[in-house]
Order: sequence, then structure tokens, then C-alpha cells
Amino acid sequence: MKSNDKKRSLSDFTPKELKEMPLQESADLFGEAIVQNLKQVNEMKTIKNVPVMPVEEYELLYNYQPELTSYLNELDTDFDQDMINQIVLWKINRYAKIDNSTLQLINKIKKTDRVLNIELTGEILLKLLCKEQKGIRLPLASTILRFRNRHIYPIIDQRAYRFVYGKELKYSLTDLNKQIMIYLDYISDVKKICEELGIEFYHADSFLYTMDRNYNSEFKLKGY
Repeated sequence: MKSNDKKRSLSDFTPKELKEMPLQESADLFGEAIVQNLKQVNEMKTIKNVPVMPVEEYELLYNYQPELTSYLNELDTDFDQDMINQIVLWKINRYAKIDNSTLQLINKIKKTDRVLNIELTGEILLKLLCKEQKGIRLPLASTILRFRNRHIYPIIDQRAYRFVYGKELKYSLTDLNKQIMIYLDYISDVKKICEELGIEFYHADSFLYTMDRNYNSEFKLKGY
């Protein structure tokens, strides 16, 4: 290159040229482009003012729910409500795949049960809340249990919890035993409240949610 030649930036190259370019050279170009973009932090980035990655580059970077994405991409069947539900969960990034051993434990809970099995509940929660299980935290885990048997499991979330205790629901994601104890204590306390007020236990969720919305609307909820 002659000394008076203008140095080409990333945007001067076509995707084909970038694809054929030595890896280190293309990496240097992308690095320079990133630095330039950081200098313009107050400017909204659009397709018009940032370098366009080759397909191979952004396909490597795109890692959004890969298993479900692959499944939905290959669909060739009529849509039903279950399919729509999976697409909705894909969009809001809340799809949670549960392994068969955990499902078997959940299904040990019968709809006719009226007595809490603490040991089984703890075992299920350890599986649902472990770091290997993606997409599930205590409120969602309790919701799964609630719809398995609404007579022994309430939903624990920020609204219901703060209306019972007058404080925010806080716990460490890594301390599973503490989370389980929080939930078991909550079950016990909600049961007492229902008995004192003459409310059927399975109405506890809607009752606490509605009461909190009516009386604590001025207090903002984190994550809502």
C-alpha cells in the first residue's frame, strides 16, 4: 500500500472479502471497528452506521435458546395451542426444559393429596432450583407445584410474600436449602392465615395477590 493511500476500514470490505481474508486481519478490523463504536456511545447504532458481520460470524455469536430454536426451525406440522405456547416462551426467553427424573418426582404428587410431603417437596425443589436447571427460580418452581396440587402448594412471589411478611422476598440463588426452608415456612404461614380468616387454601394466591395490589400499589416491585 502506498503511503498516501487511505487505509480501508471494516465497512469498506464486502462480506465475501472478509470471508476470504486471513483470520488475524479480519479480527484486527473488527477490533478497530469496536473501538470506533465505543467512541460513539451516545449514538444509537443502526444497520447504517455499524459494520455488517458475515453470516458465519453472527451465526456463531447467536446463541438464543439453541435447542428450542432448532426444534422450532424444523417444524413442519399444523400448529396447535401447545406449539403456540412454546413459541411464546421462546420469545420471552422463559422456556424451561425439565428432565424426566424431575418430572417423575413431580408426578408423585397426586391431585388428591391433602397432606404436604416435606421430603418429596424438598427433593423436587432441589432438582428444580439447581444450577443445571435453567429458567426456573423459586416463584416459578412454586407455581409448578401449585398447579400440580393447589390444596397443599401456594405460589410464593414478591406480591404475596410482602403482603404476608411486610418485606421483600430475598434469597441467595446458590443456597438451595435456604430457599426450600423459606418456601416450607411460607406454606405453613399461609395455611395459618387461611385457617384464621376462613379462606380455602387454594384461594390464597389470588387473595394475597389482590390484597397486595389494592393496598400496596404505591410500593414498586423489583423485576415487575
